[in-house]
Amino acid sequence: MTPRQVHAIEQESYAILRAQLRARYPATDDWPPLARAVLERVVHASADLDYAADLVLPSEDVLAEAVDALRGGAPVVADMAMIAAGITRRRAVCRIGDPAAAELASAAGITRSAAAMRVAAREAGPGAVYIVGCAPTALFELIEHAEDYRPLAVIGLPVGFVGAVESKAALRAHPALASRAVSNRGGKGGSAVAAAALNALLYAESGAARSAVAAVNEMDETKVSPR
Repeated sequence: MTPRQVHAIEQESYAILRAQLRARYPATDDWPPLARAVLERVVHASADLDYAADLVLPSEDVLAEAVDALRGGAPVVADMAMIAAGITRRRAVCRIGDPAAAELASAAGITRSAAAMRVAAREAGPGAVYIVGCAPTALFELIEHAEDYRPLAVIGLPVGFVGAVESKAALRAHPALASRAVSNRGGKGGSAVAAAALNALLYAESGAARSAVAAVNEMDETKVSPR
């Protein structure tokens, strides 16, 4: 895989981000590498440092397992086309625009987002990595049918005022999914942060995350002060 080229603007952005994180949340300096990579990508996508206190991450071993699975070609399932478009280096299975999802939604009396998740899960099969960043009903669908879909990992970051907090709480409470899930406690989230969380693992897969860290660390961080 071609190494990811890190632009100077991105290097500067990450240097600023790290300085601000260090100032506001110094404990994040001690987070393990993959957890830190997910946090940094989410903060970079949202310009919201407070994700450091809001994200709920699985163990480093679980994140490493997801990286290995992605390296081995594990399918990626996304709830919305915006998320699929934001995922780099991997085609995601997204069936929100599939007529079959609309037909299923009508027949089963469920939302189109939930139906699209069901259609995509059947296509992907067990062992997929799931990303939900828009629709709480898609996350509830995944939780309800977890035994059938058997996800390897779940990035559950839907956004909104109806069902977002509740769906993420249900994800963290699920006996099989809680230890394999990336989520956050509040109502914020969305396509950009969900895609960013997965991209952190994809970049780790390809070694790009390590290259980006090395590139930024070569900069004179003493010239960057928290803003």
